[in-house]
Amino acid sequence: MSFPILQFGTSRFLQAHVDLFVSDALAKGEAAGKIAIVQTTSSPDSRRRLAFFDEGRPYRVHVQGLAGGATIDKWIEVSSIGRGLDANLEWDAVENLFVNEARWIISNTGDRGYELDAQDRPDGAVPRSFPAKLTKLLLARYRAGRAPLTLLPCELIVGNGDKLKAIVLELAKAWALEDGFRQWAVQDCLWINSLVDRIVSEPLEPAGAVAEPYALWAIARQPRLAMPCVHSAIVLTDDLARYERLKLFILNLGHTWLAEGWAARGANKSATVRQLLDEAVIKNDLNDLYDREVLPLFAAIGLGEEAQAYRGAVLERFMNPFLNHFLADIFTNHEAKKRRRFGGLIELKLASGVTLPQPRLEAALAAAG
Repeated sequence: MSFPILQFGTSRFLQAHVDLFVSDALAKGEAAGKIAIVQTTSSPDSRRRLAFFDEGRPYRVHVQGLAGGATIDKWIEVSSIGRGLDANLEWDAVENLFVNEARWIISNTGDRGYELDAQDRPDGAVPRSFPAKLTKLLLARYRAGRAPLTLLPCELIVGNGDKLKAIVLELAKAWALEDGFRQWAVQDCLWINSLVDRIVSEPLEPAGAVAEPYALWAIARQPRLAMPCVHSAIVLTDDLARYERLKLFILNLGHTWLAEGWAARGANKSATVRQLLDEAVIKNDLNDLYDREVLPLFAAIGLGEEAQAYRGAVLERFMNPFLNHFLADIFTNHEAKKRRRFGGLIELKLASGVTLPQPRLEAALAAAG
């Protein structure tokens, strides 16, 4: 069995998103092939999932929620993953797949996934950071004379494909790699900006997850781009920024605002988004933040109606009666999320030349976690 899709990251999100899409498409003959998953961290939870994936058995995703007023409650079997590898322990096998079989690279390495480690080098030990691992693997593929790849990062970073490409170029220069590799990696490989949107609330064991019905994978259209599968939740667009701004600065910002208040009130580990919004004071506070510090900016940049509609849909998703979306999970890497979501919205305001007071976002951004 060959694996044209190589995925870095074992997250429950990808299990209920990209991996599910590929599985659906495989059943219809509309996918290029199966997925091999690569673990890049030393997480025991990831290692446990990886062992299951390496058996090639299907897992299930429980989709629950409201869609168009109708209740959705169904189990979906996902059978797109056929192999699991640990990059830190099985580097040679990962490199072999990367060099000889992969055509698409998918990643979701978390909020700190693009951070570098000063000790990483192109030779010797397995690099610690994901970008360094990726650069080393791309170098091996280039030196083997293989065709360029399509990279589809799914990290929640605006311009994730461009950002990852810039980091790989930075490493290539720092490591004094040959000019031919830099040109091949940066110009011949396709680095695709994309945005993922689905609330995945809980993991299932040994693999799988609980997820809402809503799902979107918005992909920035590029010449030469071929996707690894066809699916109704995949949208090719010439205006990815519109999707990014709505998701990052309404849904994600809302989650981070709720997490900020949750932590200040004592960080009850059993609290969920739905439970918080059942309290009128908290729900009114979130809506007031949207009304005063968020939606006026969207109106000023020509996305007012879309933002209002998206806010309504987001609140319905937050109130999903089936999902236990824990604030403790949302609070992970909270400071990095504040910089990206609160700071990013403030930066968009300044770049757009809009005058809009944002005292609560600015105060929260300035407050140390």
